[in-house]
Amino acid sequence: MPSGATDATRGHRALMARAAAISVFAIPVVSGCSTDAGQDASDLHPAGPDAAVVIRADRILDGRGAVLTGRELVVRDGRIEAIAEEGATAGAVVYELPGATVLPGLIDTHVHLGWHFDAETGRLHSAESTDTAEDRVLYAAENAWNMLASGVTTVQSLGGPEDVPVRDAIARGSLPGPRVLTSIEPITAGSGGPEEIRARVDALVEAGADVIKIFGSASIRVGGAPTLSQEQLDAACGRASEHGLRAVVHAHGPESAQRSALAGCRQIEHGALLDRETLELLAERGLYYDPHTHLIFENYFANQDRYLGIGNYTEDGFRQMRQAVPTALGAFREALDVEGLDIVFGTDAVAGAHGRNWTELVYRVREGGQDPMEAIVSATSLAAASLELEETVGALVPGFEADVIAVAGDPTSDIGALEHVVLVMRGGVVYRHRPLAVTP
Repeated sequence: MPSGATDATRGHRALMARAAAISVFAIPVVSGCSTDAGQDASDLHPAGPDAAVVIRADRILDGRGAVLTGRELVVRDGRIEAIAEEGATAGAVVYELPGATVLPGLIDTHVHLGWHFDAETGRLHSAESTDTAEDRVLYAAENAWNMLASGVTTVQSLGGPEDVPVRDAIARGSLPGPRVLTSIEPITAGSGGPEEIRARVDALVEAGADVIKIFGSASIRVGGAPTLSQEQLDAACGRASEHGLRAVVHAHGPESAQRSALAGCRQIEHGALLDRETLELLAERGLYYDPHTHLIFENYFANQDRYLGIGNYTEDGFRQMRQAVPTALGAFREALDVEGLDIVFGTDAVAGAHGRNWTELVYRVREGGQDPMEAIVSATSLAAASLELEETVGALVPGFEADVIAVAGDPTSDIGALEHVVLVMRGGVVYRHRPLAVTP
């Protein structure tokens, strides 16, 4: 590199190198497979567009609560063709995964795709950062790949402008990553009164938003008090509904969540301070509840020095987050006991957390007391329903998109198996295959 290159230039080139690495390691793979004819891996070639791909493992979880054994998953042309008796599909490329469990790809209903630590400072990207819009897109692409490689095949990003080109490139098949839905930017107290908020929703729809994100309360770092009136929430959620879009609301406390439910919003994010009365109202009104019990806190505490001093990431803010940990866990445990309340899987993955999404499910089971199968369903078919994708993804059903993962072990008996991903397929393309990680 020329001696006159700046740190910013070096940082940008490092990002470009990482992007190139993503492309190299995301090449669809078939090595390590076997065929019915017993060919060596070196004799294999990628399946043609009409050829079947078969995945065989000890068990299949369909994402809706069923466990199937003695079966194989058959994929053709990017979709699930069948769950057949083992050995029933001839002439296919076969992935043999002894000791593993096959299940739908995980669906995280709350991430921040573009959040990152700047290459130059190592600290959270902020208004003072020197990286460019192009840099932010590359960081978002890197985060997308990290989540896909960890077994997350669909995300809802809530959200930033950098999401849009990444979402579109993934949808075209030119960039590896999970399916992305984005809010682009949020509705906040600064968006104005009801009329201004309606206009803001119109603008987001015009910009290509898939969902409307609303800040109905302040951050937990400053107490989580309501920030929008009933009239403002009525305007935001009502306008989103008129456009046929869902509205999800950042709401920590009872008052903001209750207003959101009365406004016809679709989903409550966080809800760390919710009481039973409010949780029962959410169930009655048919809202989804997306609690964040672990990863968001653990990641902030592990990276405190990279956040501290930016915005409301103050010493007092970190103190309030530490105080909120048992409160958020208590709200989650209470929610598990509310009949008819749909609890979905979301992590609020921000800078430092992408690719560790599964730890939220592990914590919910081990510390929160959730049944492992219920946790898996919350991250597959139920999460898909919350995104209105229940006829496309989230379950291993003939005709659905072939978004499939395999993990070593049985997550219904040890939820920690979700950490050990040995195969990732999205849309019928295998992006990760590590057969040596499987322990029979």
